[in-house]
Amino acid sequence: MSAHLQWMVVQNCSSFLIKRKRQMYGPEPNNLKARNSFRYNGLIPRKTVGVEPAVAGKGVVAVTKQRSSPRKLATSYVRTSINKNARATLTSIQHIIRNNKERPDLRMAALCRASNVLRSQKPVMVPRKRTRPTKSS
Repeated sequence: MSAHLQWMVVQNCSSFLIKRKRQMYGPEPNNLKARNSFRYNGLIPRKTVGVEPAVAGKGVVAVTKQRSSPRKLATSYVRTSINKNARATLTSIQHIIRNNKERPDLRMAALCRASNVLRSQKPVMVPRKRTRPTKSS
């Protein structure tokens, strides 16, 4: 079945569909922007790219879809864990997308998602209040 026909079937009746404020969101796996559109859908196209936080809480996991087994969904995804600094992580995601020819139109969306995941894993620095000594006369 073609991808466009599958999209026409799933477009308005997906189990992942969330309708809020006249917009439709689709938070299915590998949907980088959580929008309900054919471009960002993570289930239907033959090639997809996804970025998830790592289980250990540090780093990200780049998820790509293999074309070899489209009917076996459990084995059709390749997960690559990346546990480096921010710049090296983003460069690795760029190389994965470029070298595997995995959806170059989603490159910036994948980099933005990875950057947000890495930023959320940083510890929050609470600014200390300066205490001034009281003036005594």
